[in-house]
Amino acid sequence: MLIKTQLFEILLDWNYWDKEFPKTTPRKSYEKQIERLSQTDEVVVIKGVRRCGKSTLLVNEMKRLVASGVAKERLLFVNFEDVRLIGHLGVELLGLIKDTYMEFVNPQDKPYIFLDEVQNIEHWEKWVNMEYELKKSHIYVTGSNSSMLSSEIGTALGGRYVSVDVYPLSFKEFLLFKGVEIKNRMELVSQKNLLNREFRAFISEGGFPKSIEYSHDKLMQKELIEGYFNSILLKDIVARFKLKNFKTLEDLSASILSNTATYHTINKLKNTFSISYDMARDYMEYFEKAYMILAINKFDYSLKKQQANARKYYSIDLGLSNLLRVPNVKTKGHDLESVVLLELLRRGYKVYYHKTKGDLECDFVVEKNREIVELIQVTVTLQNEKTRKRELAPFSKVTDELNLKDVKMTVLCEDSSEVLDSGVEVVNVLEWLVMG
Repeated sequence: MLIKTQLFEILLDWNYWDKEFPKTTPRKSYEKQIERLSQTDEVVVIKGVRRCGKSTLLVNEMKRLVASGVAKERLLFVNFEDVRLIGHLGVELLGLIKDTYMEFVNPQDKPYIFLDEVQNIEHWEKWVNMEYELKKSHIYVTGSNSSMLSSEIGTALGGRYVSVDVYPLSFKEFLLFKGVEIKNRMELVSQKNLLNREFRAFISEGGFPKSIEYSHDKLMQKELIEGYFNSILLKDIVARFKLKNFKTLEDLSASILSNTATYHTINKLKNTFSISYDMARDYMEYFEKAYMILAINKFDYSLKKQQANARKYYSIDLGLSNLLRVPNVKTKGHDLESVVLLELLRRGYKVYYHKTKGDLECDFVVEKNREIVELIQVTVTLQNEKTRKRELAPFSKVTDELNLKDVKMTVLCEDSSEVLDSGVEVVNVLEWLVMG
């Protein structure tokens, strides 16, 4: 076990008691959520794929607290990815960290404790629950595996936590990280060429915050994203679920990520990869738990029927997708669809797809507050007549089959925005992403 002086040296490296906070780029929508949830005095859980910016959001929250008058000495940050903690990652470490902090720093009021990548500590939730129940600390935790919520927090903390889902950068955030801010429609028009160029970069590079620093060094950027891919597989899946068949896991993940916005059934995957049904089912579940992929169901008013249909799977980040793709494959339509899905999730919508009885597909059925509020089609352009018919035909069929009244119908594409005679709104996807 580490002794307190050794542990305090580690804590000094990660905390800002005697030094300035690092320069960071704000992510205002998440920061507002975190600030609002912190007022509840519940445990604040920040979850999302590895390297999507959760740690930086903790730093930004600490900055906000200090700006509001909280003394730096009341803030304790612990990164459980620190290699010096390996071999000591038991629940007793949490108690030792708190004791060391209280002894060496001696905060004068109730501390704020930030536990980063806390899923590395087995049974961490029991310690957090104790701190919560005794009202000893304000607690924030981050994690890169959703099972930390569904099983661990759900059981131990019950309703004592509030959570924020964090995704890689949106296109609007991608622009801000590059110093570009579009404030109105005039700028949207005047900066059209810049926006088109940056959107191509966004589709190619993805939205991991750190990767933007290497936009001008593609080799370094590729190595960085490849490192993320391997870390997700090895740390958040192989190590966590004690898996041995790494090659199959790698092949399956590469296939799903590179073919984003694609339907799959477990039986289909079982046959394609010559593995058992249970292995295919479990591996897909692990990918979702690690936030490597997202899945949406076919909409049906029967939950049982929703579960019986094929699910549609999306990559969490197009940088990962492009890392794993073979050259010269045309994927722009699927990539646009992935960008739109992630943006809808960021905006707090629940999302499904739908196929009519005549096999016409609607890309997204969008739900808010248990009400279907919009049907969305995503395509590169409607200029081709065949494409135009294919994209517009599902709207009337879906509204009839699902008995929808006055639902908004939207096509997101690269064409100019307009309203069609049918009432369908054609919206330029960059306008929707930047001004929405």
